[in-house]
Amino acid sequence: MKYSQLIGMIAALGLVGVCFLPWTELVAHHIEYNGFHAQMNDNLTVGNQWIPHSFFAFLCCLFFILNSVGAKRANILVAFINLGWAIKNFILFSLCRQTEQGECPQIRSGLILLLVLSVIIQVMTFLPNMNINYDDE
Repeated sequence: MKYSQLIGMIAALGLVGVCFLPWTELVAHHIEYNGFHAQMNDNLTVGNQWIPHSFFAFLCCLFFILNSVGAKRANILVAFINLGWAIKNFILFSLCRQTEQGECPQIRSGLILLLVLSVIIQVMTFLPNMNINYDDE
């Protein structure tokens, strides 16, 4: 695909931007969670999720730019790790907690975009734009 590397880089940069959007919201407590503010309660802190996503997005952009077979193969691995991290975040943030009210968080657009952009990055790693030279002797 002609523009797969550019689409993958734009999706990787968009993935970092999605960390600013709200991922989930606890309506009863009026608390929104995103990739920067991710403390569920006093016992459960999931940390700053923007750090691993930014790291993986930077590596994906770097491997999208490099034009070697090894970089394209490494990009597939890094994108798989990023997709796994996004799936983990989706499960962790959308999970219903055992509280006194038994409340489930309301899923916001940022969490859905996190998964969608991670899948787009993964698909674009399978479509590298490389010229292959065949030596026919």
